[in-house]
Amino acid sequence: MATGRLGVEETLGALNAALGPGGPVWFKETRSRHLRARDFLAPRRALEARFGDGQVPERVVHAVSDLQGPGVAPVLRCAPTPAGLALQLQRSAVFERVLGAVEAYAAPAAPATPGPRVLLHCPALRAAPCALRLSQLRVILVADHLARALHAHGVSVRLVPAVRDPHMSTFLQQLWVDWPATSEPAETESLRSRALAELSPAGDRGALSPGVLGSVCLKDLLEERGHAAGYDPNLDNCLVTEDLLSVLAELRAALLHWPEAVAPHAGADSCVAPHAGADSCMVVHVVSCEEEFQQQKLDLLWWKLDVQAPLIQKHLVCGSVKVAGAPGTLTAPEYYELRHVQVCKASALKHSRDLTEDPAWTETFRVLSAATIKFEMLSTAPQSQLVLALADSSISTKGTKSGTFVMYNCARLATLFESYKHSMEQGLYPPFPPVSSLDFSLLHDEGEWLLLFNSILPFPAVLSQAAALDGTAAGLHIAARTEMVCKSLVKLSMDFSSYYNRVHILGEPRPHLFSQMFARLQLLRAVREVLHTGLAMLGLPPLSHI
Repeated sequence: MATGRLGVEETLGALNAALGPGGPVWFKETRSRHLRARDFLAPRRALEARFGDGQVPERVVHAVSDLQGPGVAPVLRCAPTPAGLALQLQRSAVFERVLGAVEAYAAPAAPATPGPRVLLHCPALRAAPCALRLSQLRVILVADHLARALHAHGVSVRLVPAVRDPHMSTFLQQLWVDWPATSEPAETESLRSRALAELSPAGDRGALSPGVLGSVCLKDLLEERGHAAGYDPNLDNCLVTEDLLSVLAELRAALLHWPEAVAPHAGADSCVAPHAGADSCMVVHVVSCEEEFQQQKLDLLWWKLDVQAPLIQKHLVCGSVKVAGAPGTLTAPEYYELRHVQVCKASALKHSRDLTEDPAWTETFRVLSAATIKFEMLSTAPQSQLVLALADSSISTKGTKSGTFVMYNCARLATLFESYKHSMEQGLYPPFPPVSSLDFSLLHDEGEWLLLFNSILPFPAVLSQAAALDGTAAGLHIAARTEMVCKSLVKLSMDFSSYYNRVHILGEPRPHLFSQMFARLQLLRAVREVLHTGLAMLGLPPLSHI
């Protein structure tokens, strides 16, 4: 049997190559009504543009039908249809390849070449937690998720600033955000000396407020590199303060003193290539749109005062956060408390009793509150504006786009496998057989193919997209796809819920039904692995009850 992980991108690349020179034509189907007849389609109009009369040469059709290669899914048939050239895969073979190596599909695809080290800077973490704005909370969650995705992808990541406020540390723990805490203050004397030499002439420096050194002109740097990169043309002077020098000193220390060895932990500093130096590192400032102007000043000041400043500084700017039907004064802690109360209220309605005083449920409510907030904050592309709806319906297990819905289906899977284990121990079902002995041709329900083809098979690519940062692109700004994991988990949960509501997995304990039951359980094992991996990328533990 062929080995190696199958991939959607690999299959699409081979399909497009089989058509000959030209741009990409094929696309993957996702809708159930189309997947009943085909898995990939080359649309008729695109074929007409490629081949003139739209008639695909027979040799090309044969080449597509015989398609093989690393990561390419096995083809069953390829035939012209009114919609275009339709291709269907050997589904039982794809089930066998994927479900026979579940762990491989719950991990990111290995990068072709190692990327640069990444220093993630999140200025919002210096704010007082009691006054933390929702836009700043969004920035923190984006930075935390991006750090986890990069780490899982093998990127060496360092996180700045260290959190020194114990109240902020407590709040981050409530949200399952793992960020380094308390570090020694970095040395600022060399930066202060350089800043004093660069200060603009002032009539009476003695009149400056405590902690303010003076103003530094940034116009020369702006003209040298700022205009072309996209810096704000209104940047002219920067008021240098002791606090600002402390920020720069911490950034510089983190950049130049990269740890030689750190335990591999998703939210903490991690190191794959322990070499110091600014040239091999990309600094990504994750900021809200309200904070970007000040951060641009800090960038230019760093270059002005430090000859070892990084060559690549990028801004990941997160859009504003609006609250539908409410004033914009809601703070992040107030938002968390609101969601926590709603989670407890929804649980009380479901179980017909108040469980807030039950220690067994305390952790569950914490996880559900954090999941609700993270899915709300991270399901939208970070660059876009986010509008929050604060109604109780946002945390319902029936609201198919909520974090609560995802966690609910996670708990359903846990219950399913616990039920199988209990029944096996009672002698109703035999032990789970070797995966190599399972008959995956028994998986012919369309819901089963939807789960595998739309969620499990593409999941490594989803993880890779979530970690993709193009530091070579021109300009100051950088884009991130931190919405990918949340959207993927929501889609998986919707398809699983529909399938689970319709198909009885643990059937009657009759030997002739066991083969299909085990094939289905192995499929749902893969669903569980993908779900757990995706939740880990969000810093959320799976739940066994809800």
